[in-house]
Amino acid sequence: MDTSESTTEEREPRPPEPRRRGLRRWAMDTRPLRRPAYRRLWVSTIVTAVGSQLTAVAVPKQIYDITGSSAWVGAASLAGLVPLIVFALWGGAIADAMDRRKLLLITNSGIAVTSLLFWLQAFVGLESVGALMLLLAVQQAFWGLNAPARTASIARLVPEDELPAAGALGSTVMQTGQVAGPLLAGALIPVIGLPELYLIDALALCVTVWAVYRLPALPPLAGSAVRRAGVKEIAAGFRYISGHTVLLLSFLADIIAMVLGMPRALFPQLASQTYAPYGEGLALGLLFAAIPIGAVLGGLFSGTFSRAGRHGWMVIGAVVVWGAAIAGFGLSRNLWVAVAFLALAGVADMVSMVFRGAILLSAATDDMRGRMQGVFTVVVAGGPRLADVLHGTAGSAFGPRTAVTGGGLLVVAVMLGLAAAVPALRRYRV
Repeated sequence: MDTSESTTEEREPRPPEPRRRGLRRWAMDTRPLRRPAYRRLWVSTIVTAVGSQLTAVAVPKQIYDITGSSAWVGAASLAGLVPLIVFALWGGAIADAMDRRKLLLITNSGIAVTSLLFWLQAFVGLESVGALMLLLAVQQAFWGLNAPARTASIARLVPEDELPAAGALGSTVMQTGQVAGPLLAGALIPVIGLPELYLIDALALCVTVWAVYRLPALPPLAGSAVRRAGVKEIAAGFRYISGHTVLLLSFLADIIAMVLGMPRALFPQLASQTYAPYGEGLALGLLFAAIPIGAVLGGLFSGTFSRAGRHGWMVIGAVVVWGAAIAGFGLSRNLWVAVAFLALAGVADMVSMVFRGAILLSAATDDMRGRMQGVFTVVVAGGPRLADVLHGTAGSAFGPRTAVTGGGLLVVAVMLGLAAAVPALRRYRV
């Protein structure tokens, strides 16, 4: 592990840590919020977490209103995925070659302008699916450029031992946005209409730009080689991963959990068949909400795990619990038991995300962190979509409950096998 940057001048001095007593030991670890720079970045995340979900609901709703076709909605999702993957990889290389604060200012401004264009096309009644898909592609390209720089910056704003806590704070906000944003959008659409949702997101992003503007400069560290953000540098990032086993294993852990164990493609079928007696609409809503709700609860009580030093074992344990919880969900015929298992899976996913993120920030040198976060963004975005294909196919062939249960058990078996065969992850600690 590289520790040469833990005392760099970009980090703020650590204030004495007060002793946590009683229930405070279990509550969310808020130490990183004592650092003004991180606090500004976190506040900007709060704003975008909810605002981005308004647009995420408005775009497919508008496309469906225009076409009456779910196929077009799916095509729009693909139109956004491809630029996200391409520009996340490139954005990681750019984040290692220039001032990350400047890159965040450019990309957040680009996302805000795109949201304003979303509002304009809806306001004038353009009703063009092509325009919507183009704007979505541009927005996701900006997001792909933004995400690696945002996450890589955290390691320059908080001490190494606070990285899990910072990850938990950020992830909790994002998961809360995934729950609150769609609910808020559903409540606002009948009242103010679709165009205004886009406008709210655009105005909220102005707050984000201001918060990022207040960050300190985050140029490449002194002594870092001057580089251009091209294909060569992206390839160098993949070579770096292949040469650092713990980084490779952290990516593989997420791929194992998501590709083999994310059953969301089967939620509609389960809601209409297995849980139909509870009401298909209620069942479907609860199934989709359960994992994010569990993740939020895990974040709110992150004090129970954020100080753990054995980051590798925390990832292994979280992925195994995720797989076991998904298998339990597959075996459940009672809706409320199923929701409880999915919520437990959400808690495990939060723990896994926190410590995988901490490993990426602590085990990689600063001049590689942007590229590591670019790959991380691609894995997080692509894994669940591959799972949709795999589980959809398996559900059709073997039945949804068998596919879900089998996937969960596979996660447990493959993760334990990988941990036994390659000791680097279980030995990693800070």
